[in-house]
Order: sequence, then structure tokens, then C-alpha cells
Amino acid sequence: MEGEGSSETECYTAIETNTTDSLDNSIIFHVIKNILGFILYMHQQIPAVLQDLTLEFDSLKQEYNEMTTAAAEQTEAKASIRRQQISRRREVRLGIQRFEKLMNAISGIETALKLIISENPKIESFILILGATPLRPLHVYELSFLHGSNSVLSASTDFTTNKAAEALARKAVRALITNGAGSGSYPGPSKLFLLVKAPSSFNLPLHFLPKRDFKYSKKIVPVRLRVKCKSRGLQMDAPDCARQNSSSISLRDSLSEELIWFQCRHVVKGIACATQTEE
Repeated sequence: MEGEGSSETECYTAIETNTTDSLDNSIIFHVIKNILGFILYMHQQIPAVLQDLTLEFDSLKQEYNEMTTAAAEQTEAKASIRRQQISRRREVRLGIQRFEKLMNAISGIETALKLIISENPKIESFILILGATPLRPLHVYELSFLHGSNSVLSASTDFTTNKAAEALARKAVRALITNGAGSGSYPGPSKLFLLVKAPSSFNLPLHFLPKRDFKYSKKIVPVRLRVKCKSRGLQMDAPDCARQNSSSISLRDSLSEELIWFQCRHVVKGIACATQTEE
């Protein structure tokens, strides 16, 4: 990757699809979504895994709406019952307020991802950064998606999960864990930033801002992961890093314009989590 804090010659940890020889929109989206959730949870920015947190948040909103409707329809009730209902309603509202900004930011990133992947099906490079700013990160995760020669450009907007996407997302998370990702002490609430390399003509100002000369601190050693389709669509006799450079060149040629970094406007700010006390 160009513009990062590390040498472009450094290689990635590669994982490969099992059942498909192309990377569709759903696979790319769900791999990134699962890695984003992994980063937030393993670095203690959220109190539970993202899937459970989403279910809890939706459940709280549903319960609050049901209690609000019931209170409006209820004309007669004992004072003790009303007090219990008011107390529970306040508790649920506070729970919603605690997670609302977090969940809205995650939803915003998901929307932005879907839009940029739909408009640029051959997109390859993503960076997820945890820290106070993208320039001074605590942790950096570089993700590369290497499309096979059989891949066909598509503007599909189907992001429903499938078995291939789920399996590859699990493999990606396992690969990150194997490489020590997510380890380290609790840094306190921090921010998660998303950057994407896309054609310079890309224009989605409500979700992305151009960061042409983006570089993060050279002191940070990134965790690098490459997702690639089945080997038959790739040059097997070429070194991994050489294939990366070759793929980047072919992508530039196919798009006939410069690729630059774009930073997502939606920033996920972690919430305070209880930490284990040292014995």
C-alpha cells in the first residue's frame, strides 16, 4: 500500500476463499464488518461482541416503544404499578442513550462501506485505525482484497450474508488472533477510523473526505491481512508481494485514474468498559 507508515514491500497474512473464485460485495463487506467488530471488542471499546450488542440495542428500543404505547393506552393502574413502569422505562431509556451514538456511528460506517463497494467493485485497500487521530494511532489494521482474474465488475447492491462470506469472515478473525491482534492493555475509550483507497474521482462527501497524502506514524507496526479468491484465478508462481503490486497496477490501469485515500466521516468512539483489576 502507498502512503502508509510502513514499507510497501512488507507482506500480508493471506487467507483464501474455499467455495468461490471471486470476491463479491457481500464477502468484502462482511469481512470488514466482522474485523471492525473484532477490533472494538478485543480492544475493549465495546462491552460485548458487536452482534450481541446490536441485538441488545434493538431489544431496548423495542421494549421502550412498547412501554410508551402501553402507558398511553393505560387509563387506570395502581400507583405502585405505575411507579414500577416509570422506573423501568427510565432504565431502558438510559440504556438506549448509552449505546445510541456508538450504534449510530457503526451504522453510518456500514452504510458508507456499502456505497463505496457498490460504486467500486474492484476496490482493494482498506485501513482500520484505533487511536485519538488517524495520524497518531494506537493500532493499525491494513486489509487488502485481491480479486481473481475471473472476477467481473459488478454494481450489485446485495449485501446479504451468505455461507462464503461468513466462513471467510471467521477465517479473517482467526488469522488476526494468530498474529496477536487485539492483545495489549485497555487504552480507555478511543476512536476507530476507516480509510479506503478509491479512484480520485470518487465523490461521496456525506460519507468520505479525500486524504490524498495520508500517512500514519512510522512508529506503528500494522497488522496486515490479505483476502484473496481461489488460487486458480491468480498467478501461483509469483511471490505474494509481487502479486500485490501487479494487482494494484492492473487496478489502476483498468480504472485509468489515480487511486487516493478517503477517510470515512463516521467515526466510532468507544464507550467506557469495566476492566479487570490486577491481582
